[in-house]
Amino acid sequence: MRPRVVIAGAGFGGLTCARALKHALVDVLLVDRNNYHLFTPLLYQVASALLDPGEIARPVRQLIRPLRNADFLQASITGVDLDGRRLLTDHGPIPYDYLVLATGAQSDYFGNPSLAAHTIGLKDLDEGLAVRNRILAQFEASRWTDDPGRRRMLLTFVIVGGGPTGVEMAGAVSELIRLVLRKDYKDLDTNEVRVVLIEAAPYVLGAFVPSLRAAALRSLEHKGIEVMLNAKVEAVTQSSVKLEGGEEFPAGMVIWTAGVKASAVGKATGAQLVRQDRIKVDPTLQVPGHPVVFVIGDLAGAENGHARLPMLIPVAMQAGRHVAESIKGLAGTGGASAFRYKDPGIMATIGRNSAVAQIRGLHFSGFIGWVIWLTVHLINVISFRSRLVVLINWAWEYLFYDRPVRIIVRARE
Repeated sequence: MRPRVVIAGAGFGGLTCARALKHALVDVLLVDRNNYHLFTPLLYQVASALLDPGEIARPVRQLIRPLRNADFLQASITGVDLDGRRLLTDHGPIPYDYLVLATGAQSDYFGNPSLAAHTIGLKDLDEGLAVRNRILAQFEASRWTDDPGRRRMLLTFVIVGGGPTGVEMAGAVSELIRLVLRKDYKDLDTNEVRVVLIEAAPYVLGAFVPSLRAAALRSLEHKGIEVMLNAKVEAVTQSSVKLEGGEEFPAGMVIWTAGVKASAVGKATGAQLVRQDRIKVDPTLQVPGHPVVFVIGDLAGAENGHARLPMLIPVAMQAGRHVAESIKGLAGTGGASAFRYKDPGIMATIGRNSAVAQIRGLHFSGFIGWVIWLTVHLINVISFRSRLVVLINWAWEYLFYDRPVRIIVRARE
């Protein structure tokens, strides 16, 4: 009987690992609470009404169809019985010979209940749709009030967190409002609209070199975004944001991108955790004391030298390929080797004609950075069909200043 490899999580790390085991003499089972794989770098474009969900998400079963030794089950993971070698789910336990934990990350509200209650994260597809619905609903609600103060509150959109997700979301919201929605709402006074980006550090895009941080800040301000640096959010209500130090201002919507931690699966395993609730792993990405259990992606507290590896897609994908090779070795006559991450670079877009990219010692900003960002993301979109549709939507928006999915959708089961 062939060894069974159970991969918990069908994100970039889990799917890459499954594909790398295509020709191995093992049976692969992917398990995820969603039946789709999400191209998260473009989630903010769903949230800002540029792309439909189907353009950045594909069914897992479709993606693994070419893998003859792979199957998929939809289930929520509740824990791991490390000694009994069973993955625990809401549909019952799944036995494994090798386990790969790749369940990703979730928003971290740092124990602040007001942030959890009154902000919207941007980690999954349902949150992206919720953001889109809320932005459009705020504009509709603003047309029903004659109170200028309430209208300004409804039309104040706050993004907390100046990392790549926050910067990209701020740029997208600003362009959606000033290039598209102002044409839909003919009586809209754009002076009543505010897009505010709040960052606790003295700069945005902390992972980038200072020159690119400065270029990103200039681009944000050029797009009419109010950037508040050295500012920490203390509390959020339904209609306001309060900063540490006492400053408070009205806001109708707050998008939270300032904190991230590993998924709850980490705690549920009972394994030792490190910072951000990530599972402590050996250099081989194995759980100490459990050599048949590997952890990859955002869930893995892996180190590169003395630094913790970042929660980035390239890390997850490289780890997925590495662990697949280790499993092949363990299932044969070899063993697991230490993981070494090769940094391909980082990039972020601030919107039309503006992005920053830091690739192997080379730095790009402005239009050139934007072209590089477009090219890289288009190449990596999940399928050829999705690439084609995304390219058409990008071209349409660029030429006609229009976004095709400005609809409020309320799903019911």
